[in-house]
Amino acid sequence: MDLTLKIWRQEGPKAKGKMVDYKVTDISEHMSFLEMIDVLNEQLVAKDIEPVAFDHDCREGICGMCSMYINGEAHGPDRGITTCQLHMRMFNDGDTITIEPFRANAFPIIKDLVVDRTSFERIQQAGGYISAPTSGNTQDANAILIPKHDADEAMDAASCIGCGACVATCKNSSAMLFVSAKVSQFALLPQGKIEAADRVLNMVKQMDTEGFGNCTNTGACEIECPKGISLTNIARLNREFLKANL
Repeated sequence: MDLTLKIWRQEGPKAKGKMVDYKVTDISEHMSFLEMIDVLNEQLVAKDIEPVAFDHDCREGICGMCSMYINGEAHGPDRGITTCQLHMRMFNDGDTITIEPFRANAFPIIKDLVVDRTSFERIQQAGGYISAPTSGNTQDANAILIPKHDADEAMDAASCIGCGACVATCKNSSAMLFVSAKVSQFALLPQGKIEAADRVLNMVKQMDTEGFGNCTNTGACEIECPKGISLTNIARLNREFLKANL
């Protein structure tokens, strides 16, 4: 498989970026998208050209690091997968593939395809935790009875990996799906009730401080989310926020 890649190159946060064309040949359809980028970088290094900088870690669809905007879609032309799980069989021989970083004011570009997503971490630090007594006899985790429906919904919300696809996809660069998943994860469980009001108020405040836009119910975030986080979590976030204010 021979391909033309149009890749965003940018030396640093304040540098002017541009799209650069590259040719790659003999790409197997069984390669992952990141393996294809690895091949390109090997070719660039052999020609004494600086390789393309991009984020990656586990390459198992868990860490959420592999944030790329591929042909106008976060994580590329497939559903329920991260970029590292995207395979070249989704493309055809001779295709031109456009690769860009996630674009949002709250996700400033560091270099090439690498963006700074520490804004998500600051939102987490604002309220993504519970009180857990550390003195005396610690209660067993399974000693608190939780309705299965609530437990299942909490686990679904907890599957959010914080990749930022929801932000990159949203026309408003909203982080509501991410924040709602982190709020719902605790709001559905008795362990999260103690800080419930402070959590939602602090996390929403931090989200606004970071410069994310607001939700206008377009629904693109749920479609592009690699873990299928539901919009119902945003409704729950709004309810929790309203209750906390009252």
